[in-house]
Amino acid sequence: MPIPIAGIAGDQQSALFGQMCTNPGMLKNTYGTGGFLVLNTGEQPIASKNNLLTTIAWKVDGKITYALEGSIFIAGAVVQWLRDGLGIIKSSEEVEKLATSVDDNGGVYLVPAFAGLGAPHWDQFARGSISGLTRGTTAGHIARAALEAIAFQTVDVLKAMESDSGIKVTELRVDGGATANNLLMQFQADLLGIPIVRPKISETTALGVAYLAGLAVGYWNGHDDISNQWEIDKKFEPNMSSIQREELLSNWNNAVGRSKNWLKGKVN
Repeated sequence: MPIPIAGIAGDQQSALFGQMCTNPGMLKNTYGTGGFLVLNTGEQPIASKNNLLTTIAWKVDGKITYALEGSIFIAGAVVQWLRDGLGIIKSSEEVEKLATSVDDNGGVYLVPAFAGLGAPHWDQFARGSISGLTRGTTAGHIARAALEAIAFQTVDVLKAMESDSGIKVTELRVDGGATANNLLMQFQADLLGIPIVRPKISETTALGVAYLAGLAVGYWNGHDDISNQWEIDKKFEPNMSSIQREELLSNWNNAVGRSKNWLKGKVN
């Protein structure tokens, strides 16, 4: 018996649907080797002025939903570098314990521009840097700075999305392997000043295309029918003062500025 192909979607668009971000202003981030933010912008495409991608999220029942997408080159891959490059951890799971061995980053900022910087910078000449090192810097500080870099890069993209869309995001739904790291998720909530919502099912890319196929063949009756199945595993509420947040972001921007254009004039 033939099997119909009822749903086709790009991986990040599928993850957006799998997170049930079906209304304008809803946003998800996938924390994988890289990071991929997608914001539902509704029925009208928005041309980005901040180096983001304007894309079709999905087409259901003849109705097109548009989105803005921003890609971060190095997210979970920075933890792999700590393991395989520096050798300060033996497995990726160890990074959270090492990072929590210190109270804060100790003034250390790691910009993982190992292959340049993605959205919203798009600087192919940028290279990785570690700033703020002192004699008191430990492996714990570097591990914490590496995790924090994932969150800082997410802020950069999200702020660009808010600027392009005029939408103030009220929560971020997250998926991908790195979301198991509670330290990272809490720091992300603190930096953004909004709740971070981790679902019970984190494989939302596969889930989203299954939802789309189910809608197409009538297995589900509509978005509300599917939304009732989406469940929260944990919500991380922000718990950081605006003064501390602004100081951290200012230091991050300073570190990024030092990493940018590193190879400019050195490439033939």
